[in-house]
Amino acid sequence: MRSLAQPEVLKSAGTAALISSIACFPRLSLWLNRPYFLWYLEAVLFLCGIVLWAFVFAWHTKYTHRPVFTFKVGLGPFVTATLSGLGIAILLHVWLDPALRLRTPEDYPKTLFQWMALTLFTLSFTQLYLVFAPYAWCMRLFQSMGMAAILTVLFGVFVMAVKNHSSPTPLPSALLLGLLVSRLALGTLSVYLFLRGGVLLAWWWGLLLQSRHLWILE
Repeated sequence: MRSLAQPEVLKSAGTAALISSIACFPRLSLWLNRPYFLWYLEAVLFLCGIVLWAFVFAWHTKYTHRPVFTFKVGLGPFVTATLSGLGIAILLHVWLDPALRLRTPEDYPKTLFQWMALTLFTLSFTQLYLVFAPYAWCMRLFQSMGMAAILTVLFGVFVMAVKNHSSPTPLPSALLLGLLVSRLALGTLSVYLFLRGGVLLAWWWGLLLQSRHLWILE
């Protein structure tokens, strides 16, 4: 745990958390029925971001011996991220999105500004919360890349299941099963790309997935 208190770790985590909270601002501003003031939500995201990014900066490189951020991404991982991102984006657009858009329209952007807000939130916080930080935390606990990957993927599935259970209109069984399968696949690819190319490659892949929403903007 001493690694979390290192000045370099706290400095990097604070800077990353500040950028993340600023990037989340457009998405929070579109939340019309938010239960708290906007400044309060931003402060919570900033503080949570410091903790989550501290996990990443303190433990990821230490236990995986791989960088958190790197521009030296091999051709293979980059091609894999690009082709899988485009392919999965098309698959989601055709297979899951039509049904989910009818049940949870608030999760789908209608304008370019909404798309930008949703994309920035997904890249700056969702991936951090579901992939980067959990993987680093699991690596700290088990020091096994395979175990950390499995638990990170299962954590994403657990979060999705809790969200569906707490929804006033839970998804039908068939649609929920499809969503679970997609979450398993997306989580596995996210971890793989994070390990092969760091945060930047995972962000590039996430951006390609989000690009599918551009096809339906008004």
